[in-house]
Amino acid sequence: MHTVRVEDIVVANHALKDVVEKTPLQKNKVLSERYGCNVYLKREDLQVVRSFKIRGAYHFMRNLSTMERERGVVCASAGNHAQGVAYSCNHLQIKGTIFMPATTPRQKISQVKLFGGSYVEVVLIGDTFDDSFAEAMKYCIQEDRTFVHPFDDPLVVAGQGTVGLEIMNDMEEPADFVFMSIGGGGLAAGVGTYVKGISPHTQIIGVEPAGAASMQAALEQKDVITLDEIDKFVDGAAVKQVGQLTMSICQELLDDIVLVPEGKVCTTILELYNSNAIVVEPAGALSIAALDYYRDQIAGKNVVCVISGGNNDIDRMQEIKERSLLHEGLKHYFVINFPQRAGALREFMEKVLGPHDDITRFEYTKKNNKENGPALVGIEMKCKDDYQPLVSRMKQHGIRYVEITHDPYLFNLLI
Repeated sequence: MHTVRVEDIVVANHALKDVVEKTPLQKNKVLSERYGCNVYLKREDLQVVRSFKIRGAYHFMRNLSTMERERGVVCASAGNHAQGVAYSCNHLQIKGTIFMPATTPRQKISQVKLFGGSYVEVVLIGDTFDDSFAEAMKYCIQEDRTFVHPFDDPLVVAGQGTVGLEIMNDMEEPADFVFMSIGGGGLAAGVGTYVKGISPHTQIIGVEPAGAASMQAALEQKDVITLDEIDKFVDGAAVKQVGQLTMSICQELLDDIVLVPEGKVCTTILELYNSNAIVVEPAGALSIAALDYYRDQIAGKNVVCVISGGNNDIDRMQEIKERSLLHEGLKHYFVINFPQRAGALREFMEKVLGPHDDITRFEYTKKNNKENGPALVGIEMKCKDDYQPLVSRMKQHGIRYVEITHDPYLFNLLI
């Protein structure tokens, strides 16, 4: 199997210099103060296609033979790789067919069409990246086209590694830690190769969404495995199976993998927006969300977090806020059986709800004879310590309830 060397990344950097933005490495005051260290953000959200993916895609496509260019390329992507390939197709004047899951946010689909122009055709198929990947591979063989892999190719990995080259060139102090997201593993493999090659003592920390921890599973098994089910929320990193090449490189170079719950990712997205006016997509927030789990180790150190992308669809903000509140313990859903008498609901409002508790959802679960049926009630709190007193007051007033917040089956059925 090919591997990727520091010199391959230097070559890639030279090839990319006129196409790719050299994104800023910014010291972040808010995060540095919060964690008592120097936190630098590598802003790949400011890249020409708002993510690092253009680096690997362009580097791979630039190396195609004349015949391969004439036949055209195919890729499968949940969004960011598709935009990188589309931009590269337009720039290099190569025809491309891009397969995307039907669940891809609308904003990403329109961006792909915008960057690709007349050189690109988009095919929406399947629910996950893996579904569209399978269809793309079939199409590739039928039409004799070249497949641009989102992560598992030496040229792609070398292209992504240029993020690490830029970080090391811009850091004035030695970097103690570099945190970055892992989807298929191309970014971690590329950045890890360069950073460890230049600075072996720097710790490389990969970060995966808890609901799609495919690299951790592969490293535990010492082989690439396919996860049966994944949470697709962190769409830029929700991959059922990492690459064979990327796994073998990460096995050598990663110092640790941190798993971050999807709700924690949402809290980080909102904090970055509110405190720094930085718009990140869920995968772009992973590296910063992981800092809480490394609070003790990073104190007083120089820490780099790669913000891998900023393609967030504004339509998702309501869901992001909801997931954040649930994760922080500030929102709870109950199915409540109110006593069968007049004024029971008013009594609940006056005697059971706390002064800062807010009913954000209320609906009877039966369409007719409502008053005799249970109600679905969503309650939002100012502080998570208000939860226990609320539950105690419900018991005290004989309110029969079932909390469904932590019951995945009921929660997904009703919410």
